[in-house]
Amino acid sequence: MTALFALATSLLWGLADFGGGLLARRTPALTVVVASQTIAATVLGLIVVATGGWSEAGPQLWFAVAAGLVGPVAMLAFYKALALGPMGVVSPLGSMGVAVPVAVGLVLGERPGLLQFAGIAVAVVGVLLAAGPQFKGAPVQRQAVLLTLVAAFGFGAVMSLIAEASTNLTGLFLALFVQRVTNVAAGGAALYVSVKRGAPALPPEGFPWNSLPALAFVGLADVGANGTYSIAAQHGPVTVAAVLASLYPVVTAAAARGILGERLRGVQAAGAGLALLGTVLLATG
Repeated sequence: MTALFALATSLLWGLADFGGGLLARRTPALTVVVASQTIAATVLGLIVVATGGWSEAGPQLWFAVAAGLVGPVAMLAFYKALALGPMGVVSPLGSMGVAVPVAVGLVLGERPGLLQFAGIAVAVVGVLLAAGPQFKGAPVQRQAVLLTLVAAFGFGAVMSLIAEASTNLTGLFLALFVQRVTNVAAGGAALYVSVKRGAPALPPEGFPWNSLPALAFVGLADVGANGTYSIAAQHGPVTVAAVLASLYPVVTAAAARGILGERLRGVQAAGAGLALLGTVLLATG
């Protein structure tokens, strides 16, 4: 069961990342975040009512609130990075967020093994190579890498926080709902401030109603990935769940190559591969 749900996590996260990055190329990234999470929050609210999830309310939901505050920042940074592309580089770097749960373990007294130290070194080299040979002279590419690292930290923090917000399936629905409502509130406030400062909230042609199914898919796939990962971690070794779930960049890269026809420089492909390898080493160490 652990392997099945963890692989489902990889598939859902990978497709959500691809869809979100693609939408952010036509619609402001912050609008993509708010719209997709609003749809997800609505669906989760209905599920919570249907399952009686309110009975699981308690102090642990503050972890879900914290995850909801961090999540929009991470998603906004990641979607902007994916819009700058290429997706085949950005997505593997984003998977480095697994380093955050490792750091939490250190604070709690755990000590990394040899594989984890190796993973840190490999991942750092991967970041440098994935930036490409024009790292110093290409501000757009540098911005994409920096945004991805911010997103990675945020994703790792969300994983750590949401894991503490529930202990059973009904509680998980409620935690995810609280997280998404907080996402919408925080993202909506940021969108309001952005518009006040003169940034557009919508593309020139107005709200992309034809993209509504895609926005719904992105929001629900992201929620589903959080849910399947939590189930995978609760029903088997966390290391196995983390390793399999960390393969989602492969899905994003495959979608980008198959649908967009992206081609990477050799050094970028090598860097992306090393970043993904570093993630796996961190998770298995």
